[in-house]
Amino acid sequence: MEDQAELQERLRQQRPVDWDQLPDFSLYMDQVLNYMDRQVLRFDGDDGLTAAMVNNYTKGGLLPRADGKKYSREHLAYLTVICVLKQVLSTKDMKLLLDQELKDSGSVEAGYQTFCQSLDSSMTLTADQMDRYQDPEKLADSAIHFALLSYAAGAASRRYVTLLRAQRGESGEKPAREKRAKQKKEEEAI
Repeated sequence: MEDQAELQERLRQQRPVDWDQLPDFSLYMDQVLNYMDRQVLRFDGDDGLTAAMVNNYTKGGLLPRADGKKYSREHLAYLTVICVLKQVLSTKDMKLLLDQELKDSGSVEAGYQTFCQSLDSSMTLTADQMDRYQDPEKLADSAIHFALLSYAAGAASRRYVTLLRAQRGESGEKPAREKRAKQKKEEEAI
Protein backbone atom coordinates (compact mmCIF):
# COMPACT_ATOMS: atom_id res chain seq x y z
CA MET A 1 0.00 0.00 0.00
CA GLU A 2 1.27 3.41 -0.93
CA ASP A 3 1.80 5.51 2.16
CA GLN A 4 0.27 8.94 2.63
CA ALA A 5 3.48 10.92 2.19
CA GLU A 6 4.20 9.21 -1.13
CA LEU A 7 0.64 9.85 -2.33
CA GLN A 8 0.87 13.48 -1.27
CA GLU A 9 4.16 13.86 -3.12
CA ARG A 10 2.70 12.32 -6.28
CA LEU A 11 -0.26 14.71 -6.07
CA ARG A 12 2.17 17.61 -5.81
CA GLN A 13 4.55 16.49 -8.55
CA GLN A 14 2.99 14.16 -11.13
CA ARG A 15 1.41 16.13 -13.97
CA PRO A 16 0.72 15.63 -17.65
CA VAL A 17 3.43 17.21 -19.76
CA ASP A 18 2.91 20.62 -21.31
CA TRP A 19 1.76 20.85 -24.92
CA ASP A 20 5.28 21.58 -26.18
CA GLN A 21 6.57 18.42 -24.50
CA LEU A 22 4.01 16.12 -26.11
CA PRO A 23 5.65 14.20 -28.98
CA ASP A 24 5.44 16.14 -32.23
CA PHE A 25 5.58 12.95 -34.26
CA SER A 26 2.95 10.26 -34.75
CA LEU A 27 2.72 7.23 -32.49
CA TYR A 28 1.24 3.77 -32.99
CA MET A 29 -1.38 2.43 -30.59
CA ASP A 30 1.04 0.50 -28.34
CA GLN A 31 3.22 3.61 -28.04
CA VAL A 32 0.17 5.72 -27.18
CA LEU A 33 -0.88 3.30 -24.43
CA ASN A 34 2.63 3.30 -22.93
CA TYR A 35 2.83 7.08 -23.14
CA MET A 36 -0.52 7.58 -21.44
CA ASP A 37 0.64 5.57 -18.42
CA ARG A 38 2.97 8.50 -17.67
CA GLN A 39 0.39 11.22 -18.35
CA VAL A 40 -2.10 10.40 -15.61
CA LEU A 41 -1.99 9.50 -11.94
CA ARG A 42 -2.50 5.74 -11.60
CA PHE A 43 -2.35 3.45 -8.60
CA ASP A 44 -2.78 -0.04 -9.95
CA GLY A 45 -2.33 -1.91 -13.19
CA ASP A 46 -6.04 -2.38 -13.82
CA ASP A 47 -7.01 1.22 -14.50
CA GLY A 48 -4.86 1.93 -17.54
CA LEU A 49 -5.96 2.93 -21.01
CA THR A 50 -6.55 0.07 -23.47
CA ALA A 51 -6.80 -0.11 -27.25
CA ALA A 52 -10.48 -1.01 -26.92
CA MET A 53 -11.08 2.12 -24.86
CA VAL A 54 -9.35 4.30 -27.46
CA ASN A 55 -11.49 2.73 -30.19
CA ASN A 56 -14.66 3.31 -28.15
CA TYR A 57 -13.72 6.95 -27.51
CA THR A 58 -13.22 7.39 -31.25
CA LYS A 59 -16.53 5.71 -32.09
CA GLY A 60 -18.28 7.84 -29.46
CA GLY A 61 -16.94 11.06 -30.97
CA LEU A 62 -14.79 11.95 -27.97
CA LEU A 63 -11.51 11.42 -29.83
CA PRO A 64 -10.72 12.37 -33.44
CA ARG A 65 -9.98 9.47 -35.76
CA ALA A 66 -6.37 8.40 -36.09
CA ASP A 67 -4.47 9.20 -39.25
CA GLY A 68 -4.29 5.64 -40.51
CA LYS A 69 -2.89 3.85 -37.48
CA LYS A 70 -0.97 6.83 -36.16
CA TYR A 71 -1.87 9.17 -33.34
CA SER A 72 -0.72 12.77 -33.10
CA ARG A 73 0.00 15.27 -30.35
CA GLU A 74 -3.67 16.30 -30.49
CA HIS A 75 -4.76 12.71 -29.84
CA LEU A 76 -2.50 12.57 -26.78
CA ALA A 77 -4.01 15.80 -25.48
CA TYR A 78 -7.55 14.47 -25.95
CA LEU A 79 -6.66 11.15 -24.33
CA THR A 80 -5.05 12.89 -21.34
CA VAL A 81 -8.20 14.90 -20.74
CA ILE A 82 -10.42 11.84 -21.25
CA CYS A 83 -8.38 9.65 -18.88
CA VAL A 84 -8.72 12.22 -16.09
CA LEU A 85 -12.35 13.18 -16.65
CA LYS A 86 -13.61 9.61 -17.09
CA GLN A 87 -13.04 9.11 -13.38
CA VAL A 88 -15.86 11.54 -12.56
CA LEU A 89 -17.96 12.30 -15.64
CA SER A 90 -20.21 10.37 -17.98
CA THR A 91 -19.20 9.91 -21.61
CA LYS A 92 -21.98 12.27 -22.67
CA ASP A 93 -20.76 15.00 -20.32
CA MET A 94 -17.13 14.44 -21.34
CA LYS A 95 -18.08 14.85 -24.99
CA LEU A 96 -19.80 18.16 -24.26
CA LEU A 97 -16.80 19.47 -22.33
CA LEU A 98 -14.28 18.20 -24.89
CA ASP A 99 -16.26 19.89 -27.65
CA GLN A 100 -16.36 23.13 -25.66
CA GLU A 101 -12.80 23.18 -24.35
CA LEU A 102 -10.76 21.48 -27.05
CA LYS A 103 -12.73 21.91 -30.27
CA ASP A 104 -14.50 25.24 -29.75
CA SER A 105 -11.81 27.05 -27.74
CA GLY A 106 -9.84 28.03 -30.81
CA SER A 107 -7.17 25.36 -30.61
CA VAL A 108 -6.57 22.02 -28.99
CA GLU A 109 -3.32 23.43 -27.63
CA ALA A 110 -5.07 26.28 -25.79
CA GLY A 111 -7.76 23.96 -24.39
CA TYR A 112 -5.16 21.42 -23.27
CA GLN A 113 -3.05 24.07 -21.54
CA THR A 114 -6.12 25.44 -19.72
CA PHE A 115 -7.03 21.90 -18.66
CA CYS A 116 -3.50 21.23 -17.36
CA GLN A 117 -3.50 24.48 -15.34
CA SER A 118 -6.83 23.60 -13.73
CA LEU A 119 -5.66 20.04 -13.02
CA ASP A 120 -2.49 21.39 -11.43
CA SER A 121 -4.50 23.66 -9.12
CA SER A 122 -6.85 20.84 -8.13
CA MET A 123 -4.09 18.37 -7.39
CA THR A 124 -2.12 20.93 -5.38
CA LEU A 125 -5.23 21.84 -3.41
CA THR A 126 -5.84 18.17 -2.61
CA ALA A 127 -2.21 17.60 -1.58
CA ASP A 128 -2.40 20.67 0.67
CA GLN A 129 -5.58 19.32 2.28
CA MET A 130 -3.74 16.10 3.10
CA ASP A 131 -1.55 17.98 5.60
CA ARG A 132 -4.50 17.90 8.02
CA TYR A 133 -5.14 14.18 7.47
CA GLN A 134 -1.85 12.45 8.27
CA ASP A 135 -2.91 10.37 11.29
CA PRO A 136 -2.63 6.69 10.25
CA GLU A 137 -5.16 5.83 12.96
CA LYS A 138 -7.82 7.92 11.21
CA LEU A 139 -7.68 6.58 7.66
CA ALA A 140 -11.47 6.21 7.54
CA ASP A 141 -11.95 9.85 8.55
CA SER A 142 -9.47 10.91 5.87
CA ALA A 143 -11.16 8.80 3.21
CA ILE A 144 -14.58 10.21 4.12
CA HIS A 145 -13.27 13.78 4.02
CA PHE A 146 -11.91 13.37 0.49
CA ALA A 147 -14.98 11.43 -0.64
CA LEU A 148 -17.14 14.33 0.54
CA LEU A 149 -14.92 16.83 -1.28
CA SER A 150 -15.35 14.71 -4.38
CA TYR A 151 -19.12 14.61 -3.86
CA ALA A 152 -19.36 18.40 -3.51
CA ALA A 153 -17.10 19.03 -6.50
CA GLY A 154 -19.09 16.47 -8.53
CA ALA A 155 -22.34 18.24 -7.69
CA ALA A 156 -20.86 21.55 -8.82
CA SER A 157 -19.52 19.97 -12.01
CA ARG A 158 -22.88 18.38 -12.87
CA ARG A 159 -24.61 21.72 -12.33
CA TYR A 160 -22.14 23.54 -14.58
CA VAL A 161 -22.63 20.89 -17.27
CA THR A 162 -26.41 21.41 -17.04
CA LEU A 163 -25.95 25.17 -17.37
CA LEU A 164 -23.59 24.69 -20.32
CA ARG A 165 -26.13 22.45 -22.05
CA ALA A 166 -28.83 25.09 -21.54
CA GLN A 167 -26.50 27.79 -22.82
CA ARG A 168 -25.81 25.74 -25.95
CA GLY A 169 -29.50 24.98 -26.41
CA GLU A 170 -29.06 21.28 -25.67
CA SER A 171 -31.33 19.21 -23.51
CA GLY A 172 -29.60 17.27 -20.79
CA GLU A 173 -32.81 15.56 -19.75
CA LYS A 174 -33.32 11.90 -20.50
CA PRO A 175 -36.73 10.73 -21.59
CA ALA A 176 -38.92 9.73 -18.65
CA ARG A 177 -38.86 6.05 -19.67
CA GLU A 178 -35.03 5.96 -19.57
CA LYS A 179 -35.00 7.63 -16.16
CA ARG A 180 -37.49 5.12 -14.75
CA ALA A 181 -35.51 2.18 -16.16
CA LYS A 182 -32.29 3.51 -14.64
CA GLN A 183 -33.98 4.12 -11.28
CA LYS A 184 -35.41 0.58 -11.30
CA LYS A 185 -31.97 -0.92 -11.99
CA GLU A 186 -30.46 1.12 -9.15
CA GLU A 187 -33.18 0.00 -6.76
CA GLU A 188 -32.70 -3.64 -7.76
CA ALA A 189 -28.97 -3.33 -7.12
CA ILE A 190 -29.61 -2.28 -3.53
